[in-house]
Amino acid sequence: MKDTNMNRRDFVKGVATGVCAGAFASMGLYSYTQSAYDRLPKTERKFQDFGAVRSVKVVNISETSWFSNADLIGDIHAAGGLLVNQYTLNWAPFANGRGTAQGSYDSAMATIKDLIPHDLEKAWELQRKVALHPDNPGGFSCLLIVEALDGTKHNFLLDSGWSYEWMDKSFKREGIDKMLEAREIEGLFISHEHWDHFWGLPVTMKYDNRIPMYIHDGFYKEGLQYIKDSGYKGTPFIQKEPMHQIMPGMAVLKFDVPIINRVFGETSLAFNVKDKGLVLVSGCCHQGLLQMTDYAYTDLKYDNDRFYGLYGGLHISPFEDWDPKYDDLVISLGKWNFEHIGCNHCTGHLTAKKFIERGYPVVRGTARYRSSSKDYLGNGDTITF
Repeated sequence: MKDTNMNRRDFVKGVATGVCAGAFASMGLYSYTQSAYDRLPKTERKFQDFGAVRSVKVVNISETSWFSNADLIGDIHAAGGLLVNQYTLNWAPFANGRGTAQGSYDSAMATIKDLIPHDLEKAWELQRKVALHPDNPGGFSCLLIVEALDGTKHNFLLDSGWSYEWMDKSFKREGIDKMLEAREIEGLFISHEHWDHFWGLPVTMKYDNRIPMYIHDGFYKEGLQYIKDSGYKGTPFIQKEPMHQIMPGMAVLKFDVPIINRVFGETSLAFNVKDKGLVLVSGCCHQGLLQMTDYAYTDLKYDNDRFYGLYGGLHISPFEDWDPKYDDLVISLGKWNFEHIGCNHCTGHLTAKKFIERGYPVVRGTARYRSSSKDYLGNGDTITF
C-alpha cells in the first residue's frame, strides 16, 4: 500500500508539474487573477483555534536570492526550461564542470561531502571553479522572534539561503551564527526545496546540526539526501497535514503546488497576534497569495477576524517583468486590508511600487547589503507585528 501511495503521489507531481510548464511571464498566472479567487470553492469557515502570541518580529537576514535575473533565467532556458531538474542546472553547490544541464547531485556531492559543514569556504571555492555564474547565488532567510503571551521569546529560522559564502557572511552580520551555536534558535523551517531557500543548509548545520527542522512532504530524494549530507544529526519533521501547530499562536500551513525546476510543495507560517489579528509569513508563496489568504480565512480563527500583517516573498514579478493580469492580484490584495505589508524577495520591485501606488501600507527598507530598493524590506531590515 505504501508503494502504491508513493507512486500515486509521484504521478500527481509529474502531471501537475507538466501542467505548469510555460514562459516565465505566464508562470502561475491563473493563481494571480480575480477570476481564480472567484472560482475557489465557497466553504463554511472552520475557525480553527490555534492560540495567540503577543508579537512577531522578523529580521531579514537575506532577501537577495540572486543578483542577476539575466544569468538565472538564461541558465534555466539554456538547460531546457522550467521543467528541468534543478540539481542538473550546474549551479553551485551541485556543479561538476560539464556544462549546461549536465550537473548531477552525486557527482557534485562527491567533491565536497567531506568538507561540509565544517569547511564551507573550501567547499564553495571548489564549486566556484566548475559552476555556471558562481557569483550569482545569494539566498533567502529570516529570523522570527515570537513573543508568547507569557512574555517568553522564541526564535526560529525560515530558510537557509543558497550561497555558502553569502549566507555565512549574512548570518554573521545579524548574529545568527552565535545564536545557533548557543542553541537559542528553536527550529528551522525550510519553506520549499528551491536552490535559493534550501541549498545553503550547510551554513545552518555549521553552527547547529541538531536544530529541529520542518519540511514539506514533497521533497525529492536529492533534497532528503542533502539534509543528511549537510551534516544534520536529527530527523526532520516531514509535514503531511495542511496545518501543524508549533506553539500557541504559531502554525505551519502546507500547500501542495508544482513549482518550476522539479520542486513540489511549499509551507508558510501563520501567527495570531493577540488583539491585532492574523500575520502570514512566506518564503516565496508559490501557492499564490490568493490561495494562502483564502485558506487562512476559511480555516483559521484569529483575533478581531482581521488580517493584520504580511511578510516575505509573494512571487508576483520575481524577474521584474510585468503582465497586466498581475494587476488583478494587486487589486485583490486590497480586499484583505492588511495593516502592515513587509514584502521583498520574489515579490519584485515593480510589485512593491504597484502596492505603494495603490496606497497599501508597505513598510519601506534601507537598501543596504546589496538590496537594491527602498521600496521594500531589504537585507538587515526588520519589521514587528
